Amino acid sequence: MKAIKPKLSIIIPVLNNLQGLTKTIDSIKNQTFKDFDVWIIDGGSAIETQTYLSKLEAPFFYQSKKDKGIYDAMNIGISLSKGEWLYFLGAGDLVFSKHVLQTVFNNSSNINARLIAGKIIYEGVLKPFVYSKNKMTKAPFWSPFIWIVNGLHHQGTFYKKELFLNNNYNLEYKIVSDYWFNIHLFKNKEKCFLIDETIAKCNSDGVSKSGNWSLYQEEIDLKTALSLPITRPFFYIIAAMKFLVRKIIND
Repeated sequence: MKAIKPKLSIIIPVLNNLQGLTKTIDSIKNQTFKDFDVWIIDGGSAIETQTYLSKLEAPFFYQSKKDKGIYDAMNIGISLSKGEWLYFLGAGDLVFSKHVLQTVFNNSSNINARLIAGKIIYEGVLKPFVYSKNKMTKAPFWSPFIWIVNGLHHQGTFYKKELFLNNNYNLEYKIVSDYWFNIHLFKNKEKCFLIDETIAKCNSDGVSKSGNWSLYQEEIDLKTALSLPITRPFFYIIAAMKFLVRKIIND
């Protein structure tokens, strides 16, 4: 019988991406590690997606109703989840290999941290400027440089659920609320255990990698809110530089 409280809960927001969702779920089903539940938060997809969801069996569960966007869906998933640890995937993201979760959680009880982070690989047309153009791999970091660039990617990071007891994703930030949450944790001196393991393959063509100015405006706003108003000009300069470099690389 499956444990009432699994080691891991995987949360997947989705809206009308059945093809991507099935690939994501297949990559989870293929895992040698089985101590998880999966919560698919559907924002009101077409009937084909809802029919597929209705046929899933435990440990796969779903909720289908209109939400306020991806981070609202993630917050809903957090509230429904039962696991000790949380992991977030988007529809179309793939767990890198069948042994990934087993490798991560074999020794997790010995890790003195409430964050575990590994590498992710981007697939897609857009070239995020902080990565190699030929090998779009992001390795995690956990240092003050997080005020410049997000050091953790949510498809490569495992969070203890207790981290969300007092703070969920802030819906004021529609594109980079996970960045807001990571800086918040860093400010509160949370420890992050970094592992040399590729966790997932992700699409680089999503909204948070598009390079639209709205993304950088959110970065400016969240960093200012988490520090002091006097820092806003500095964060504006950093955002403008990142915006221009990304435009040059992807044009």
